[in-house]
Amino acid sequence: MSEAAQNQKTPRQYCIVLTIAGSDSGGGAGIQADLKTFSAIGCYGMSVITALTAQNTRGVNSIHAVPPAFAVEQIDAVLSDIGADAIKIGMLYSAELIEAVAEALKKHGARKIVLDPVMVAQSGDNLLQDDAVEAIKTQLMPLADVVTPNIPEAVVLTGQAIQSRKNLESAAKTLAAHGSRSILIKGGHGDDDKSTDLLYLTRESRFVRLATERIQTKNNHGTGCTLSSAIASYLARGHDIETAVQKAKAFMNHAIAAGAAYKIGHGHGPVHHFFRWWE
Repeated sequence: MSEAAQNQKTPRQYCIVLTIAGSDSGGGAGIQADLKTFSAIGCYGMSVITALTAQNTRGVNSIHAVPPAFAVEQIDAVLSDIGADAIKIGMLYSAELIEAVAEALKKHGARKIVLDPVMVAQSGDNLLQDDAVEAIKTQLMPLADVVTPNIPEAVVLTGQAIQSRKNLESAAKTLAAHGSRSILIKGGHGDDDKSTDLLYLTRESRFVRLATERIQTKNNHGTGCTLSSAIASYLARGHDIETAVQKAKAFMNHAIAAGAAYKIGHGHGPVHHFFRWWE
């Protein structure tokens, strides 16, 4: 049998990842960063847009949330036809939208879910309504394989101060009690020489620390989106949680380093998602 005939008989399959998140008109974060990350790691990316933002490297000017019913229609359209090997959830903005997305994911039996509880943009602009915090904990965290808050987000979600290694471990366990398989608290907001993330694997009750050299650059817009999307990509490619997080951390570090020398806009520029392919 010829190679062409064999390919027709057994078509190749993509590793497919869906992002459910907001759109960033500046291209550095949100849906745009997610799709770039999926592509860079060799996955086929799809999107459900939950909100439109008018933003650039300096900040968010306005937010236009998508009606929850339309977000659900997007999820139904994609998952009923194409399916997904992994799902990344980012900006959801309101409690009503969170609840609608959670119900849709449960209906479709969604798996390998990475939840980035986006609350505040790099510029400091609020991306989540106050009443949505509880909905994240009760509706989405029980569905997630990995939850990726930074330290300020972990403080909001737990109500606990995080000022020491012991505080960090306590916060991770508190977050894991909501039902997710793992918690990754990101250390990017620290001020020491290393950026150290803490991964807590719930079923094993085990901590893993992942440290990289901190890169001094203003081009850090969309780092949270990129990291969570990278984790989802590696989960889609068949890696376990710990390996996926390790690989995503390495990808993120390379993307920051490669993008550090570029100049885009007048504020916080993006990372370089395609550092493996072009300069």
